[in-house]
Parts: sequence; C-alpha cells; structure tokens
Amino acid sequence: MQRRHVIQWGAASLAAPAFMAQAQSFPNKPIKLVIAFPAGGPTDITMRALADNASKILGQTVIVENKPGAGGTLPAQTLQTSPADGYTLAQIPLGVFRLPYTTKINWDPIKDISYVLNVTGYAFGVVVPADSQLKTWTHFVAWAKANPGKLSYGSTGTMTSPHLTMELIAQQLGLELLHVPYKGSADLMQSILGGQIMAAADSTGFAPQVEAGKLRVLNTWGAERLAKFPDAPTLKELGLNLVQNSPFGIGAPKGTPTAVVKRLHDAFKQAMEQESYRTALARYDMVPMYMSTAAYQKFAQETFTREKALVEKLGLAKPG
Repeated sequence: MQRRHVIQWGAASLAAPAFMAQAQSFPNKPIKLVIAFPAGGPTDITMRALADNASKILGQTVIVENKPGAGGTLPAQTLQTSPADGYTLAQIPLGVFRLPYTTKINWDPIKDISYVLNVTGYAFGVVVPADSQLKTWTHFVAWAKANPGKLSYGSTGTMTSPHLTMELIAQQLGLELLHVPYKGSADLMQSILGGQIMAAADSTGFAPQVEAGKLRVLNTWGAERLAKFPDAPTLKELGLNLVQNSPFGIGAPKGTPTAVVKRLHDAFKQAMEQESYRTALARYDMVPMYMSTAAYQKFAQETFTREKALVEKLGLAKPG
C-alpha cells in the first residue's frame, strides 16, 4: 500500500512540472480562432484586427477561420471536439446560450466551454433601400399591419440576436413579418441591395451602404442614438422598451489549463487595448467591451438563464 502511494505521489510530482512547462511554453505553434460569420463582414474584419494584435503579443500567428451558419453556433460546437490545449479558440455569440432550448445537443454551453474574455458587442439597427416606400419606422409598422406576413426582412441567421429581437418587436407591436435568414452580413447586404428583401436587421455592417446613399436607417437598438446615424431613433424612443448590443467573446475547450487560459486572456486583453482594434470597431459603431475570465463566466450563466425566458416568450423552444 505504501509503495503504491509512493508511486502515485511520484507520478503526480512528475506530472506537475510537465503541466507547468506546457503552460510556460504556450504557445509554441499557431492558434486557430474560429468565428461565426463569413469573411468581409464586421465580425470578420474586427476579429482579424484583434487576432493580428494578439499574434504579435503571443509570438505565434492567430489564424482566423470563418465558420458561418447555424445561428452563429458552429465555432462553439467546434470546441467540443478540439483538444483542451489552447490552440483552438472560438467566438461565442449570444446564440450559443439559446441553442439547448431550440435544438437537441449533447453538450452544455456553460459547463463545456472555458470562457477566456469578452471583447465587444454589436450595434444593431433596421435598414431599408434608399428608394423604399418605407421612409420611416412608422411607415414600416403601418405597411406590416396592412399586409400581414408580406413584409420581408433579412437577418444574419435563425435564432441570432437580430432575428430574435425583430420577433420580439413584432410580438410587442402585433406584427406578422416574413423572416429570411442569411449566413452573415455580407450575404444579407447583397440581398437587400439586390431587391430580394424589403428590410434588413443587422449589426452596423450596413454603414458603408448607408453612407453611399444606397440604404436608409429606420432605427438603432442601443441605449442612445449612434453618432454615425444621429437621425435614426432608438427602439426606446419609438416606445419599445428594448436595448440590444449582443456582447461576444472568446472561449476555449472545456478543461483548458488555467495557466493557458490566463495567458490567452492577458494577450487578448492587451490586443483589445491597441488603437488598430479600436479603429476597426469604430467603423461599425462598436466599442471594446471587456469582461475578465471570471466576469465572462458569470455573464454566460446569467445570459443562459435569460435567453431561456426569451425563447419561451417567443414560442420558439423545442418540444418536450
């Protein structure tokens, strides 16, 4: 018995330095950061700026991989089959916290992700073509009421924040809208500019098209008006008690060593503070929105609970 204890103690004592050495040498190869939306959109552009900054701090390339679809949840699913070594990271949009309530999955968004830090959140709004007959939000609501189920709007995917917020707006106003999901902002913008849909609910990736005179903003979803679109009212100004900014951050696989998570947290936090990242965010009226590892974990738990209530309120929860 004593000999077994000695062997076990010896194995543990050997493992501890090995674990510490692994953490201290991290990273010694490129890191993959999987994001939830296609190339060319606001998420892609801002996360690539962040990844570039982090690469210089970590001394290894942070490679951005786009994995759009499934309401922004594919990167989080990638973590479930990736080694817990810190070399695969994922963007965690709010849709991840809704997934168990709408889809049968065999993993838990809270227990099965190591939360590293939150980095930013989106500024959202509703846009229509510049030549649309829907000149204001009042026109939008009136047309939708007069034509139930015919006013088509696009979003960046089923169960994403733009989709659910629009459904919540429709519920509060007694509207029946026609939702058309896309894989990301780039596809959505092509569709509305091409006349396939009447409106789009999106993050402010639509800003260049608005500035070019091709789209018009009907409202924005923050607590205050956006400086870039000072004439566009907020939802609250329009009588809807809603604010949506959809924070998102970075996660790693469950069981990633604490020291590795800390190394990643410190590097990405420093990357967030650099001017190149802030400039990239500002293009889309986004700002750094830092949460530490502990704060982000708490936010995840609270959001998981809150999103359940939202999904149930909209009648979108899976049966049983």
